[in-house]
Amino acid sequence: MMNTFFILQQGTAQPLAEQTGEMTMPFFEIALKGGWLMLPILILSLIAVYIFFERYAAIQKAARADINFMNRIKDYIHDGKLDSAIALCQSYNNPSARMIEKGIQRIGRPLNDVSAAIENTGKLEIYKLEKGLPLLATVAGGAPMIGFLGTVMGMVRAFYDMSNSGNNIDVSLLSGGIYVALITTVAGLIVGIAAYFAYNIIVARVEKVVYQLEATTTEFMDLLNEPVK
Repeated sequence: MMNTFFILQQGTAQPLAEQTGEMTMPFFEIALKGGWLMLPILILSLIAVYIFFERYAAIQKAARADINFMNRIKDYIHDGKLDSAIALCQSYNNPSARMIEKGIQRIGRPLNDVSAAIENTGKLEIYKLEKGLPLLATVAGGAPMIGFLGTVMGMVRAFYDMSNSGNNIDVSLLSGGIYVALITTVAGLIVGIAAYFAYNIIVARVEKVVYQLEATTTEFMDLLNEPVK
């Protein structure tokens, strides 16, 4: 009985290995089967990766805040050392510091002018932080559409080949065409989903920085509105 089991085990080992070998295929070979539309999908993926990491690093730098920054600004303003306060802002080189610097330069004018100057500077800083986000959103929406286009083109080609085959219709001809066509859809969806998540991550980081800018602006305007002792 043990010998019989051993013989059966030997007999099934080779087909199983062959089946396993048939299911494996290099990723590059699979991508090539998708046709020329895989090239724009690849380009879009590279664009998305670059924008994500470049913006993430820039926003991380902009989000760094020193808790002693506003305390030192208050001390300089109370002492009338506006030049020292401006020099401190320039040494930090971040959105909050640039907004406060613009506000300090407007000290002596009506508070509405000071607030408007800070607000305009804040809009420019937010615009800089959001640079590249529209393109990232375009990748998130465009990559799947290119993938669907590849699938439709592949399906058209598959049915065209079937119509030219006459009465000798081979099921493998249709299934092979569909298999190749769906590769572009899979690639497009992968790139689109990744770009969508990357876009939302960057947007959330930008909103956090915007909140910090608003808090710093409010604190600075409260400082200017303090009654003179």
